Amino acid sequence: MHSLINVKMVEVLIIMFAGIGFGYLFRNRHDVIKFAEPLLNYSIYLLLFLIGIAVGLNEMVVSKLDTIGIQAFVITIFAILGSCIASYFCYKLFFKKKEQDER
Repeated sequence: MHSLINVKMVEVLIIMFAGIGFGYLFRNRHDVIKFAEPLLNYSIYLLLFLIGIAVGLNEMVVSKLDTIGIQAFVITIFAILGSCIASYFCYKLFFKKKEQDER
């Protein structure tokens, strides 16, 4: 099982880096970007739909959905709150001084 996970991870990394290489080679070709953008959006929609099917088929997840939903909501709220607080301090630390110096 452990080696199977490593093989899958290597496959994912190879595919990702192939995509990065492809994007780098065609970064100035606007026709490729116009073609890739809607394809990417539909791929994400399909992926989310398939993940939804997998979750719906998993009896353990569906039976614990109320507990998982509450936990996910709480985690989401705290993640958003933490991001807002960190953004505020980063703004004050890095950008506020630049604005005052430019005046």
